[in-house]
Amino acid sequence: MTQHDIYIKRCIQIAKNGLGSTSPNPMVGSVIVYKNTIIGEGFTSPYGGNHAEVNAINSVSNKDVLKEATLYVTLEPCSHFGKTPPCSDLIVKHKIPNVVIGCVDDNEKVAGKGINKLRTSGCNVTVGVLENECKNHHKRFFTFHNKKRPYIILKWAETNDGFIAPETKNEQKPVWITNAFSRQLVHKWRAEEQAILVGTNTVQEDNPSLTVRDWTGENPIRIVIDKNEKLSKTHTVFNADVETILISKNNINFSKNVAKQICDFLFEKHINSVIIEGGAKTLQSCIDANLWDEARVFTGQLEFKKGIKAPKFKGKLISEENIITDTLKIYKND
Repeated sequence: MTQHDIYIKRCIQIAKNGLGSTSPNPMVGSVIVYKNTIIGEGFTSPYGGNHAEVNAINSVSNKDVLKEATLYVTLEPCSHFGKTPPCSDLIVKHKIPNVVIGCVDDNEKVAGKGINKLRTSGCNVTVGVLENECKNHHKRFFTFHNKKRPYIILKWAETNDGFIAPETKNEQKPVWITNAFSRQLVHKWRAEEQAILVGTNTVQEDNPSLTVRDWTGENPIRIVIDKNEKLSKTHTVFNADVETILISKNNINFSKNVAKQICDFLFEKHINSVIIEGGAKTLQSCIDANLWDEARVFTGQLEFKKGIKAPKFKGKLISEENIITDTLKIYKND
């Protein structure tokens, strides 16, 4: 592993501090190195705040040494005015001579312009260090800009005999298939994504809150599919705790590709990631339309014998682990 690799890995590590708070901006990490020592670090502030490079530069107490330092960053520094001024301008202003970049920002507002601005100023720019790792880290951002849709994570829990819900139940609340540790992990995931989506039946049957009650973090925006707007506003998802967006026949055509229209709708709302938690019909519609990026599937020890079958899909298994009594498998859509 080269020195560049080591510092870019550190950039990725600290960038994750911004997970769930920077959207629609990417969660970037940056470190500044002087004489083989990290003298400054920064990650992207919540949306509207400073970018990673700015926070890294601001963290350096003696700005004079920046003229002999190297700035590392996971993503190409921006070159345009948004909520904040261009990061590339600040790098030029402080005459930082060397910049090492994980991957190019192919958003049309940047797309090499930041690199060109740095090189034109005389800066020595190295691009493509741990490129695949950086692209994977920025998967939400790249999916949003390149595919014009959110990064989509499918999540469900199924019994040992392949059901996600019993055939009938007596109460309007979830029948827990997984243990408390798995459920806490799901709340952590919710805090990492910009939105959470469920269908009409899930709201009717379970009356979920779709929040991060068992984790510290921001609640995701709640997206509820309700074709005919028949759901009672007394359901918990419609309380004032979190923003809820309703998808009905008033904003999409349910006689056409529903999953694609939902993706288009969420793209227009600038939502760059969504975790879809059901039910079976909603999950399967995304699978059938090939509009998903990850599937996170828990298997518990319960058996229902009969009920609502788990979705059917094909994907590449990328990880598997045991969470006490549960098994968690994560798949990638190839």
